[in-house]
Amino acid sequence: MALVLPATALAQAEEKPDANPVQIDADGTVHVPAMSVPVSSFLTDEAKKYLTQHLHNMQDRESKTLPENGVPFFMKPYMASAKAMFPLVREETTIAGVPAISYTPTQGVKPQNQERILLNLHGGGFGGCYPGCAELESMPIASLGGYKVITIDYRQAPEHRFPAASEDVASVYRELLKTYKPADIGIYGCSAGGMLVGMAMAWFDKEGLPMPGAAGVFCAGMTLEKGPGFGGDAHYMTAAVGEANPPAEPPPPLGKGLPPLQYLENVDVKDPLAAPANSPELLAKFPPTLFITGTRAFELSSAVYSHGQMIKAGAEADLHVWDGLFHGFFYNPAVPESQDAYKVIIDFFDEKLGQ
Repeated sequence: MALVLPATALAQAEEKPDANPVQIDADGTVHVPAMSVPVSSFLTDEAKKYLTQHLHNMQDRESKTLPENGVPFFMKPYMASAKAMFPLVREETTIAGVPAISYTPTQGVKPQNQERILLNLHGGGFGGCYPGCAELESMPIASLGGYKVITIDYRQAPEHRFPAASEDVASVYRELLKTYKPADIGIYGCSAGGMLVGMAMAWFDKEGLPMPGAAGVFCAGMTLEKGPGFGGDAHYMTAAVGEANPPAEPPPPLGKGLPPLQYLENVDVKDPLAAPANSPELLAKFPPTLFITGTRAFELSSAVYSHGQMIKAGAEADLHVWDGLFHGFFYNPAVPESQDAYKVIIDFFDEKLGQ
């Protein structure tokens, strides 16, 4: 007697996949099939539009070009917003031979910050974005926080290599120490500038300089790795959803490859002067440090790991992660999530400086 199945049952059986499309290698490497990732439901409407535009910008070669003034095309609207939103007195100067810009609120520095100062180290991959990134990192904090903020044009690639930028930061810091107490100085930066904050702390320790009152490692961590990325999962998990890039290539064989930035070529990726997270003894000497990143940011793993290593070393560190947002997300001051980040930064320095 033959068994006859309904046509719908046969169709369902044919449609059922023979195997799970997610494949796992013996070493734990996971092969992920094509998938669709919507914007985070936790983002504000403004941030959802911002993320969508950012991803389109990252696929537009023209939008990423660097004009003569050091501002990528896609950042021009952010600059216009910042200048309209943050009234400041801007003054170009030189400190210890290093070109710099100072920003002072037009309404004056707040009384509690009269003896304090913030030093910004701008982003740009150790190869540009001055003064563009410097302005977008400095203006909101100076205006909203009531601080005097100084940003510097430290030496970068292609003309210079590590540790030129660390030396410049130390020179400027020495000059600031003639006027300000170490505890009243805060140092922060985003992207390459965030990495440089960690490098600078290591360089200060090497040079016998006192640590500042607080530090901010934003859009960055304090690790390096040969090959693409800065270690951990994030380089692979965020390439498409954060920067609209193709999936990342597998890591090179152990010990092969080069650090991801030209400025760091020939650097030992385990050298604490370049990657402080490798030294618990060094991290234990760090001032209170704030990390800021996003779940679609390629530095996420490095930031999370660096924060964990600081806590493990007995240092004081805070970590703030914005869901659904990407590398350097707070460069756009018109987005509510950026304004939330500014408040976190200002509150951190308000609390930690002068202790």
